[in-house]
Amino acid sequence: MPLGYREFEFDLPEALLARLFDTFEPMERGPLTPEAVSQIPEEQGVYQLFHKGTLVYIGKTDAEAGLRQRLGRHAWTIQHRMNLDTADVNFKAIRVFVFTAIDLETQLIKKYQAQAKVAWNFSGFGSNDPGRERDTTNAKPDGFDAQFPVDLDRAVETELPSSASAFNVLVALRKWLPYTLRFEPLKRGSRKAHPDLDAATVTLPPAPSTTRQLLTQIVQSLPAGWQCTLLPGRVILYKESRDYQFGQVIATS
Repeated sequence: MPLGYREFEFDLPEALLARLFDTFEPMERGPLTPEAVSQIPEEQGVYQLFHKGTLVYIGKTDAEAGLRQRLGRHAWTIQHRMNLDTADVNFKAIRVFVFTAIDLETQLIKKYQAQAKVAWNFSGFGSNDPGRERDTTNAKPDGFDAQFPVDLDRAVETELPSSASAFNVLVALRKWLPYTLRFEPLKRGSRKAHPDLDAATVTLPPAPSTTRQLLTQIVQSLPAGWQCTLLPGRVILYKESRDYQFGQVIATS
């Protein structure tokens, strides 16, 4: 090399991953509860979820949602699930002040998957409502929703109108449930109520009632032809008579 000249190459992505890995390892886990998550700053970063001490999920925040919002969403998602005790789910989170162009989430998953499977990544955990077009698609047999199905027999611990239109009761129930409740609108893409839902009056049984009991009561208030179905990770209510391969009919009118 010429006198007074040297070349230096620094692998910034690999160095960042190594530091993150070393920082995560000795950290104590926090409970994935709304109370604990509320203390986490709404900043960009990376996080891990653990189920019974086993690493099951790795995530990264983006510009639209910080660590508090993302972890809060996961804390909401794990409620009302069969085979899943929320006390068994914990988290670790690290704020990253400077993000590089690398995909930290993907690289961390690869690094940890070299040791063990990160079971909840790519399993449907934390996904948004896939929409009407995906209601007939198959669920992964080993996915999150298959391992931890929605529990309809939990008591509803929120105040609902004792007597109101089916539409208004469904809207109130949907805001409280920690999973998707989708029902048929006036027309596709509309936010307006279907006439049947708007016209039907529901008188709810005395509290406490389970989600299954409330949904059954709502369906029974509707004219003939409605069906409420439990699908992986969500409940749908449509004017139809239909079999779903991975669905369970809750009630029909």
